[in-house]
Amino acid sequence: MYQYRYQGSRPLDAGADSGVEFVFSLSADRKSWHSVGVLVSDGAIRAWEQARARELSSAERYAIAKMALFQAFDERPAPALMKDQVRVRNAGVEAIIEALDL
Repeated sequence: MYQYRYQGSRPLDAGADSGVEFVFSLSADRKSWHSVGVLVSDGAIRAWEQARARELSSAERYAIAKMALFQAFDERPAPALMKDQVRVRNAGVEAIIEALDL
């Protein structure tokens, strides 16, 4: 079981992977903490927004990042793997938004 705290967000320009990185502090044992970023790709957000002719709010973008973090908790078998950045691309945005019923 992980503990997490939201630390904030920042724009991230990494070429094709540009977007907003939501930063969380994580602990698997409540003693040691480390940061992990969840990159929500601008391209994925734009694709969804253009297909539906509406913009996602900042709260909706945060919800996408948080759900992607929860998915990473489930998919990554060891706490050490949670140090790697979580990246949300087109299919991930679509699936998360559908699950959130936005």
